[in-house]
Amino acid sequence: MTLVQNHRLPLSGNKALWLLALLWVSACSPKVNPVTKTPARKPAPVTTQPAVPPVTATPVRPLVTPASAKTSTVALLLPFSLDNLGSVRGYRAADLKKANIAIEYYQGFKLALDSLTSRGYNYKLQVFDTKDEPAYTHSLAGNPNVRGSQLIVGPVFPEGIKSFIGKPAALNKPLLSPLSPASPDEFGSTNLITINPPLEYHARSAALYVNNKLRPRKIFILRSGFSADNKYIDPFKKTIDTASKRKIQVINFTVSHGSITALLPQLNNKVENVFIVASVNQSFLSVTLRSLDTLSRHYPVTVIGHPNWEKATFLKADLLQRIKTHITSADRVNYRSAATINFIKAYRKTFASEPTAYAYKGFDEGMYFGEILGQDGNEMTRLNQHKFTALHNDFQFITKPGLGWVNTHVSVLKYVNFELRKVE
Repeated sequence: MTLVQNHRLPLSGNKALWLLALLWVSACSPKVNPVTKTPARKPAPVTTQPAVPPVTATPVRPLVTPASAKTSTVALLLPFSLDNLGSVRGYRAADLKKANIAIEYYQGFKLALDSLTSRGYNYKLQVFDTKDEPAYTHSLAGNPNVRGSQLIVGPVFPEGIKSFIGKPAALNKPLLSPLSPASPDEFGSTNLITINPPLEYHARSAALYVNNKLRPRKIFILRSGFSADNKYIDPFKKTIDTASKRKIQVINFTVSHGSITALLPQLNNKVENVFIVASVNQSFLSVTLRSLDTLSRHYPVTVIGHPNWEKATFLKADLLQRIKTHITSADRVNYRSAATINFIKAYRKTFASEPTAYAYKGFDEGMYFGEILGQDGNEMTRLNQHKFTALHNDFQFITKPGLGWVNTHVSVLKYVNFELRKVE
C-alpha cells in the first residue's frame, strides 16, 4: 500500500506546502507501486513503512479474496496547482481552497486503497496535478500513464471534465467524476461515471416519497418566477404524475412578495397540504417560508425543499421544523456508526487531522472502485450489479445511453428536534 510519513498537518493555509512534501516523501510496501506527482517528474526514493490497519468496519460488500495477484492502476487528476508554491504571488484564496479539496480527497482515497491492500489487493496509484487549467487538463488525456490506467478519477470540476474528454482521441476508459453533481448531459461521454446524484434525481426521490408516504390529494408548487426552479420542478412533476397515475392534483402558483392567500380556498384543514419549494433565492425564501409558517397555524403543512437548503445558514431550524420541512441529501454521514468511528480513527492515525466531507467521499469511492478493479476490471461495465453502502451515501447506478453511469441514490431527511434526520 502507498504510505507517507506521518507528519502533522499544518493549518489549511499551509496545506499545499505539506502536499508537496507528501508527494515527494512517499513510501510503499511490496504490495503497491509508488505514487507519482506529475508525469514530468520521477518519484522520489522510497522506504518501506508498516501498513495502516485496515478499516475493517467499513460497510462494504462481504469481504472477498482477490481473484489474482494482479495490480490495478488508477490515475487521480486533482487540482493541486503546485506551480503556485514557487511563484511570487503564491496561492490565491480560491486556488488554495481547491488545493485543499484535492488534498483531502486524495488522503481519503489513498486510505481506502491502503485498507484494501491489507486484504491482498494490489494497486498502482498515479497522481497528476491538473493545475485547474483547461489547456493543461486537456493535455493530460494524451499522457501515456493516464491512458494506461484502468480507472481515471477526475478532473474534479465540470470545466475540467469538459476539457479532458474534449480531446479528439477520446479515451475508452472509465472516467469518474468524483465530486461534481453536474448532469452527465453536460459532457456527453459514454465512459463517464457520475457518482454524486444530479439534481433531477433528488427531485425524483422527493416525488416518490411524497407519492408513497405522504399520499396527498393535492400538491402546491410554489414558484419564485426564476427559471432555475425548473431544474427541480420539471423532473418532480414528471415523476409524481407517473407514480400517481395523475391521481394527485398538481397546482402551480407563482408567489409574489410572499403572499399565498390566493391558495386558501384550495387548502384542506383535515389533510396534509404539501408544498414544493424549489427556490434557493434568499429573499424569496425569507418571505415565503414565513408565510407558510403562519399558514401552518391553521392548516396541516408539509414542505419539500431544495437539497441545497441544508447549506443555507439563513434558514432557521425551528421554522423549518414547524412547517415539517423535508429535503433530500446525497451526503449524510452517521457519525455514531461503527464504520464511521473506525474510519475517523484510522484517518487521524494516518494523517494527524480530522476527515472532511471530501475525505469521506475519497475513501468511499476508493473502497468501492478499488474492490471492483481488484476483483475483475470488466465489472466496471456492470456497476448496476454492485450496490454499495458507503459512509456518506449509497451507490446505486443506472446506465444512461450515451451518458455513462449515474448514481441515483439520495436520502430523504426531515427536521426533527431541530436537526435533520433520515426518514427514507
